[in-house]
Parts: sequence; C-alpha cells; structure tokens
Amino acid sequence: MVTSNKKVKPKKKKSNKKNLWRKLWKVIWVTTAGYFALSIVLTLAYKFINPPFTILMIQRSFEQAFSSERDLRLKKDWVDIDEISPNMIKAVIASEDNLFNKHNGFDTKAIERAIQHNKRGKRIRGASTISQQTSKNVFLWNGRNWVRKGLETYYTILIEATWSKERIMEVYLNVIEFGDGIYGVEAASQTFFHKSAKNLTKRESALLASVLPSPLKRNAANPSRWLNQRANRVMYMMDKHGRIRLKD
Repeated sequence: MVTSNKKVKPKKKKSNKKNLWRKLWKVIWVTTAGYFALSIVLTLAYKFINPPFTILMIQRSFEQAFSSERDLRLKKDWVDIDEISPNMIKAVIASEDNLFNKHNGFDTKAIERAIQHNKRGKRIRGASTISQQTSKNVFLWNGRNWVRKGLETYYTILIEATWSKERIMEVYLNVIEFGDGIYGVEAASQTFFHKSAKNLTKRESALLASVLPSPLKRNAANPSRWLNQRANRVMYMMDKHGRIRLKD
C-alpha cells in the first residue's frame, strides 16, 4: 500500500480573503442602492414639501463662523411662486436659461458653446440650466469636480421627470444665493430693496438676476458700472421673451 506524504495546503486564508471581498461588495451595493432609493424619495417629497435648508447654507454658515471679516447671517423666507413678481421669473430666464421652458434639463447648444469657449479662453464659462442649478443647490455641495457634476446630472433628470417647470422655478428662486447669508428672492428683495418679492420692478429683478454668477462679490442695491450694464442686457432679453408661461 502506497501512502502519499504530500500535505494538503490550508484554504483558510484564501477563503477569508474571498469572504472579505464579498462583504465589501455587499456594503458597497447596499450603500449605493440605499443612496439612490433615498434620493428618489427625497426628490418626490420635495415636489410637495419645501426644502428646509441646503448644503450650501450650512457651508456658508461655517465659513462665516470661522471668518473674522464676515458676520454670521442666514436670511431666508420661503414664498410661493404666486408671491413672486413675474418680472423676477422673466429676469432669471433671460439671464440664466433662455430655453428653460423648452429643454428637458440640459441646453446642449449652450454646453457645446461653453466647451468651445473654455478650450480657447482662460476664464471658464458654465452652461448650467436653471434645472441643473436647482439640483445642485437643493441636493449637493458647492464645488467643481466630476463626481458632483455626475450627481447633478442625475438629480436634474430626476426633478425634470417628477417636478413641473413651475415647481423647479419656485424652488430655484427660494434657495438660490443672492448675497452672503441671503437665500431666496424674498430675503434678497427685503434686504436690498426693502419690499416684497411680489412687488419687484423690472429693473430690480434684472439687478438681482445679474448678481447670480457671483453673489458674494456683487450687490444689487449698490451696483457697479459693470453690474448696471449687465442688468441692461438682461432687461433687453426680458423684452425679447415677452410673456412667459411656465408649462406643467
């Protein structure tokens, strides 16, 4: 009878490593699935419930708290879209997103123009629609990277599929940053013009819309020459748009 002296190699280490990878992938899968499920639930909820705060509001509050040159301030006052001047709605469309009523969240022509411009120039030009800006402001953080841009695209598709254009505009005008610690058109109108957003004039609306690219550097109540010129261009575009009716 022949016996073998070969020893069977233990499979314990290999098995443990395999189990570790399985557990890791399970955690990744559950976390990812949970995130997307939560994002859908939150998006559907915000169709009816007003977002109480944004990540940008929290970020700015921390910046103010640790700055010796900035006061801690957070002004926001939600108003229904019926309580916002039609001038303001027309102004942000003229300034930020001419095709707001026609696209499904993305302005492909504006994106192409921005890509060509950014290849030639030093100053980066954006092409975000109002829907994209709403997605960023409500659900995401402030910054420029591919992860945030990818999530912005995802949330834009979600809100365009589940919210009306009127709801997107209403949320946008209530969460957008108009100054340091000033969020939403009502707070901006009260701060800069001492009146309700419902009573904003064409000029005041154009000035507010004109500060949006850089709200921390521009002041609608004390406009620079450049800001006045930009507001004039916005007013010209407002006239070209005529009456705007937000589709369902």
